[in-house]
Amino acid sequence: MSGSKEEDRKGSGEWREFFWNPRTHELLGRTATSWGLILLFYLVFYLFLAGMFTLTMYIMLLTLDDYKPTWQDRLATPGMMIRPKGDQLEITFSVSNTETWDGLVNNLNTFLSTYDDNYQVQANDNCPPDQYFIQEDSGEVRNNPKRSCQFNRTVLEDCSGISDRFYGYSRGQPCILIKLNRVIGMLPGKDGQSPFVTCGAKREDSDKIGPLAYFPPNGTFNLMYYPYYGKKAQVNYTQPLVAVKFLNASLNTDINVECKVTSNTLAAGSERDKFAGRVSFKLRINDN
Repeated sequence: MSGSKEEDRKGSGEWREFFWNPRTHELLGRTATSWGLILLFYLVFYLFLAGMFTLTMYIMLLTLDDYKPTWQDRLATPGMMIRPKGDQLEITFSVSNTETWDGLVNNLNTFLSTYDDNYQVQANDNCPPDQYFIQEDSGEVRNNPKRSCQFNRTVLEDCSGISDRFYGYSRGQPCILIKLNRVIGMLPGKDGQSPFVTCGAKREDSDKIGPLAYFPPNGTFNLMYYPYYGKKAQVNYTQPLVAVKFLNASLNTDINVECKVTSNTLAAGSERDKFAGRVSFKLRINDN
């Protein structure tokens, strides 16, 4: 029993001596000089790594352009989006219940606020249609900020929210706004032919969608709004829109709608990427 206690005292003493040895003045087996050299080594080592990282980032930043991406990896055809924003690309409302479409109307009002004619006249240019608005830089001299063409809200006619402040939702003839995603430098047409939007129902719903009306006429994204030079270079850029009005869609049933862009320079979307140059959404109009 006494032997066991003596061994415990011996082990405890050895541990305390390892932590701090008063005879050799060693802490955890190393003298102050040894600990100082180790700390100095790691300090220099991590300062070197930090310097290498800073230098690498600095060199990389020198290759970047504030106004245009140095490398641009994008789809051959940009995606599309709709307004108003529904729940997971589903737009459902009841004609007789204003609460079901008030939020949709407010969403459109907010979205179109920057398209008001008064604002557009002050901020943007009245450009000649059906031709690109090219604004080249002069060598190293930046032509910034670049100007933008007017897209007046009145161009959307029945879907502008001016002649009908409810965008057709109060009559069961809703308007859906479509926009093409922005891509710097994209030229979406040639020979004066602008890209245009067409919408239709999926095969199983082809008899439910009814006639459609497009604004501007023929559902075009006019060439004068291209190319896009980027948010920093073209601060007042107003994205062109196409409005689709459903004139006599079937009531109380789901309608699966697909809209796509057609262009003589953009590749047609493939089944492998269902968001390239197209957008699909579900529309349901209830009458009670």
